[in-house]
Amino acid sequence: MAQAGKGRLNYRCPSCFMRDLDIDMFYDKDRKEYYCIRCQYTGTEEDVLEKNKMARFRYKSMLKRFSMEDFEKFD
Repeated sequence: MAQAGKGRLNYRCPSCFMRDLDIDMFYDKDRKEYYCIRCQYTGTEEDVLEKNKMARFRYKSMLKRFSMEDFEKFD
């Protein structure tokens, strides 16, 4: 198995992250792309950043406290 080096930054795999798995991606200098050893996802840095941005919508209200009145609006 070839040695894989970490990229400049510690990116998370967007495909795994959407399934609540926190997997670091590796960087292939020859191809200039990131890849995941768990799910076989590959992509450029721009592609990884775009897809991770889409995944953040799941956690945008994580620190917000909701009251019962907030949920009664939907009844």
